[in-house]
Amino acid sequence: MKKVFMFLAVIGLMAFSANIASAQEKAAADSAATEQVAPANDANALTSAAPEIPLNQAIKTKFIEGGPGFMACIVLCLIIGLALAIERILYLLFSKTNTKKLLADIEKALDEGGIEKAKEICRNTRGPVASIFYQGLLRADQGVDVVEKTIVSYGSVQMSLMENGLSWISLFIALAPSLGFLGTVIGMIEAFDAIQAAGDISPNIVAGGRKVALITTVAGLIVAMILQLFYNYILSRIDSLSIDMEDSSISLIDLLTKRQAK
Repeated sequence: MKKVFMFLAVIGLMAFSANIASAQEKAAADSAATEQVAPANDANALTSAAPEIPLNQAIKTKFIEGGPGFMACIVLCLIIGLALAIERILYLLFSKTNTKKLLADIEKALDEGGIEKAKEICRNTRGPVASIFYQGLLRADQGVDVVEKTIVSYGSVQMSLMENGLSWISLFIALAPSLGFLGTVIGMIEAFDAIQAAGDISPNIVAGGRKVALITTVAGLIVAMILQLFYNYILSRIDSLSIDMEDSSISLIDLLTKRQAK
């Protein structure tokens, strides 16, 4: 499933890049047409209200102003980070198990058919809790202490599987604003180069250069905040599942202890 999300992320980036390229061509054509045609009435041009710019067009304009190179890298961090986050969320949603029902079924199976029937129920149930139960029941004949150690060990394995990919999401959370700051620094350097070439500190040169430089910082911070929300939601889902695993594992140990006492 992760490969599918990565493929969709690449397709989305290609589509976004094509859209940006067409927006650049359209902006260049509009600029050329504006330079060739003079306004018929300067007074009406000054008093007329500016047309409302659609949101998607405004985003494209800011993307172009911020520099396609750095902005494309920031968007790539967003797309790949979202793909990884959605894959983790789906994995964790499918890992959710009704532990109360599972424990009731296992208790009934232990009373009616013994360990083998209980293991069959675990095999037919998805999720990390059922997998942990199955590993523990495999060693039920070796005593409760061995079962408890097995559950603890295999619980660590399941936790690692649930946390798989989180390091990459945290990487993109840190990388996006870093790219934004890097674009800002390079934009400031270009602004100072323009001032040096002009030989004068013109407000237009300074303001224009700093505006372009700061756009990359804003974009990087927005991407980091979006990915941080997904990251924290994933952590909350992992915490919820880990609590279910620990609580249900204690209940399974109690069931086996009572069965052994009988």
